[in-house]
Amino acid sequence: MKAECDIAVIGAGPAGSVVAKFLHDAGLAVTVLEAQTFPRFVIGESLLPNCMNVLERANLLPAVEAAGFQFKNGAVFECADQYMSIDFRENFERTGWGTTFQVQRAQFDQILADETARAGVDIRFGHKVTSANLSDGHCSLGFEDADGKPGELRAGFVVDASGYGRVLPRMLGLARADKSIERRALFTHMRDRISDPGYDREKILITVHPTRHEIWYWLIPFSDGTASVGVIYPDNDPAFVGMTDQDIFKRLIDDTRLGSLLINAEPIRELASIAGYSAQSEKLHGDGYVLLGNSAGFLDPVFSSGVTIAMQSAEMAASVLINRHRGQSIDWNKDFAEPLSKGVDTFRSYVDAWYDGRLQAIIFNQPDDDSQLKRMVVSILAGYAWNIENPLVDKTERYLEMLHDLCAPSL
Repeated sequence: MKAECDIAVIGAGPAGSVVAKFLHDAGLAVTVLEAQTFPRFVIGESLLPNCMNVLERANLLPAVEAAGFQFKNGAVFECADQYMSIDFRENFERTGWGTTFQVQRAQFDQILADETARAGVDIRFGHKVTSANLSDGHCSLGFEDADGKPGELRAGFVVDASGYGRVLPRMLGLARADKSIERRALFTHMRDRISDPGYDREKILITVHPTRHEIWYWLIPFSDGTASVGVIYPDNDPAFVGMTDQDIFKRLIDDTRLGSLLINAEPIRELASIAGYSAQSEKLHGDGYVLLGNSAGFLDPVFSSGVTIAMQSAEMAASVLINRHRGQSIDWNKDFAEPLSKGVDTFRSYVDAWYDGRLQAIIFNQPDDDSQLKRMVVSILAGYAWNIENPLVDKTERYLEMLHDLCAPSL
């Protein structure tokens, strides 16, 4: 079977565009099959500074910088009268970005795809993958185009960057539910009309419910005066039986300062919901394929790690495929799965610590001084979850416990 391209990529979101750009720039022939037509609405709008490093190395950053997205330098956490502002520039890293952007994903993803296509990558929108025959060096993907016409793409290797679609995990039976408590997200976009002089548009606002600390909210401001607003709460919670999504959303918003902050806000998108969003795949790679970003698994939106993991996995997979293309010996476990999982597991520990209360205690009660421990925490929140020189990456659970013990007495 003669391959039409060296690498076929499923999905043209951030992971798909980044991996395709790296591979193309290294001389590989890449074709991207994207089921949807861009631009399209997606949540996950608050980037982390580590994303900027990947975009810069992929030479995609100039186009992003030119788009006029909302500048972001940190995060604010609130719970009743508790308040903590974190500046991502005060991190543990010796090099790399300390700022980033809040982005409308429809525009952001379109920019990345357009720049990747402009570089010479063949991106085919409206092409839904319907079947996969995978064997390293001899792969084929069946698809339907926008008119429903079937076709086949032959490639030497397949990269699944299909995001929540998880195309190959579903086809190959690799998808499995996450063991964490099932949670539900309600979200919308608003013209926020926030007039509070104390509100910082250069930071994402994460609000915790005053009495139910497992419920939290995001407020992500954009440069055009709109914002993404969402709430996460336990799915099938008996407290909300018989209520509509709109009633739940309003009640939960009004339980916090967000109610007054958004008193003049006007929704510009219909309220939407996602339930059971946490999922994992049994393995990250196999004969003729590798999984990136949300296709491999999604943790939780609380620390905006989704796009960061997508881009990190894209660059790491591209590095392995480029080395293979150049005739070097590769080991997918050693060169990709294990190092990628190290950072993902760090984020997972932070997510678990958030919901069991330890990380909330650490964030709201950390000392005001510029300590190394504080900088270590800030680095993870800024997306630097793969730097093993940071003890919070190398020995995550041990240091989380130590930090909690230091902060908990002040509660």
